Amino acid sequence: MIPAADAWGPFRPDLDPAERLAQLRSMRAIVHLTTGPRGDALARELRLAEQDLAHLPAAVVALDRRHALASFARLYRTD
Repeated sequence: MIPAADAWGPFRPDLDPAERLAQLRSMRAIVHLTTGPRGDALARELRLAEQDLAHLPAAVVALDRRHALASFARLYRTD
């Protein structure tokens, strides 16, 4: 179960599967670029979540919010 406060981007329950896959891959690239080796556990969970959504809660827990969220928000900004 993902808390409502964490239900953004690829963690939203109502997201189209193709869009979720694209966002998970974007998030994984961001994690690699912004966290380096300390983000390996998160990158692994994001990769596994591409095939099995049961890994999404573990990815939320491992998320380095400050770096990854800021970059992800800028990438998917609508204006």
